[in-house]
Amino acid sequence: MNSSPKLVDRISSKASTFTESVIREMSRMAARYQAVNLAQGMPDFACPMELKEAASEALKNDVNQYAITWGDKFFRDAIAVKNSHYIGLVSDPETEITVTCGATEGMIATMLALVDPGEEVIVFEPFYENYGPDAILAGAVPRYVSLNPPNWNFDPKELEKAFNDKTRVLILNTPHNPTGKVFTREEMDFIAKLCQKWGVLVFTDEPYEHILFDGEKHIAIATLPGMRDLTVTINSLSKTYSVTGWRLGTVTAPPRLTNAIRKVHDFLTVGASAPLQRAAVTAMKFPESYYIQLAQDYNARRDTMLSILDEVGIDYFKPKGAYYVFCDISKYGFKNDVAFTEFLVKEIGVADVPGSSFFRPGELGSKYVRFCFAKKPETLQAAKERLLKLKERKLASK
Repeated sequence: MNSSPKLVDRISSKASTFTESVIREMSRMAARYQAVNLAQGMPDFACPMELKEAASEALKNDVNQYAITWGDKFFRDAIAVKNSHYIGLVSDPETEITVTCGATEGMIATMLALVDPGEEVIVFEPFYENYGPDAILAGAVPRYVSLNPPNWNFDPKELEKAFNDKTRVLILNTPHNPTGKVFTREEMDFIAKLCQKWGVLVFTDEPYEHILFDGEKHIAIATLPGMRDLTVTINSLSKTYSVTGWRLGTVTAPPRLTNAIRKVHDFLTVGASAPLQRAAVTAMKFPESYYIQLAQDYNARRDTMLSILDEVGIDYFKPKGAYYVFCDISKYGFKNDVAFTEFLVKEIGVADVPGSSFFRPGELGSKYVRFCFAKKPETLQAAKERLLKLKERKLASK
């Protein structure tokens, strides 16, 4: 008996409510049109040699079978030491730390483990594009709160109004992708007060914790008074150590939450790469000088990117953290951000990310694009040479 074509072709109602990643699609377009890829957030320079050597050594030592599901013990122990030293978060690696396949899996595993269908998840907008789909896959309802330009601050009254009896989680991302905002202590104290009042969890996404500018400091909300038991801290090695392809994420949470997260993680992926986890112990033991140099290098890349945008004439919001510049392209007269992005990648030869991918469907993101500056000097120079054609086009149209 043949199955009904209608049933065979049907997709789930969850999958039909969101699209595939726009960011990853832009990398494919960059390759297709041989454009300079300033879209996806991945460095085009080498990771530290010490990590390459550590990975090679792990393979030579036959660290090739499954690690413990929630993470190689040596790696978890090293994570605990680094977290305690850097952000002041003391945690037990046996009961409070889980290693996942990147922060992306860390977030969805946490969402599925701790959020029930019908509950609400507060998401600051603009947002990293995974957050909305993660909530939907968990059967939850995203509730958006605006971050307002030019400083991307939230309205305390709007945030307060978003909390109700159905609120289960607030997602916090600092330093923030895509705007480069770093949440202030005052903002985080306000968030903490509301979460404690309503008994709401915070899922905090902190992969850019070491990439800060202009004297900004990273504050982990889990370390604020009263927030230790309400916070799940999600991080990864990708950005700090330039190993986006290693797919190693970390989730730190109180034991009662960790138990549930580990169960979901187990059935999602079983575990992350064993040899790369062992190699990552080396990264956790890098001296303070590594992070100082990292910040200096990214400050130079940011300055280069901003000088390019100044010369080309693209308006931007100066980032305080992370490695992106969020830009306003409304003066160029394109129908929307997608039209601008398609022109840029096909005709100019530079790939960005259309701003609408960081907003709900509608017009809110239609005048923005995001550029990534985690690139070699020669890559940024090549982007500059191509982007100057955009300036010439604008001048010619006057």
